[in-house]
Amino acid sequence: MIIGIPVYDGVDLLDVTGPFEMFAWAGFEIDLLAPQPGLKTSGRRGFAFSVSRRFAEARAYDAIWVPGGEPDALAGMINDPARTYLDFLATQATSVPMMCSVCNGAMLLAAAGLLDGYQATTHWEFLSCFPQRFPKVIVAPGHPRFVHDRNRLTGGGVSSGRTRR
Repeated sequence: MIIGIPVYDGVDLLDVTGPFEMFAWAGFEIDLLAPQPGLKTSGRRGFAFSVSRRFAEARAYDAIWVPGGEPDALAGMINDPARTYLDFLATQATSVPMMCSVCNGAMLLAAAGLLDGYQATTHWEFLSCFPQRFPKVIVAPGHPRFVHDRNRLTGGGVSSGRTRR
């Protein structure tokens, strides 16, 4: 299995490192990808990590894993007129068997049109974004930890076993 994780400045580090560790433990190959290689910073504290593979160097993946992040970082990609991140996701979805997200990374899948007509979940604080911004997404009832609908997998959060406040 080969997993692609498209990252960005402002990504939630746990949404990257938690899955990365589990995928590595399972023996999967994992690529961190970004529009341009180099240092990326996570969330509020700016932990720096290196990305060596650019979007243009993407391989044939078995799954794309979209991590969540800071709301301002997500808004920047969603509102980017060039649609660099969103178009990468849309292009990958034409050949990748599974498009997945964790936490509010589902907002990026939704903004790319990849959750239209699919049942999905996200972090409970962002569930209202689906009907408000992405009305074609079918919100899963309750607060499931994950939703698997055909070739889409969305998670309530990397630590979604935590109860809602």
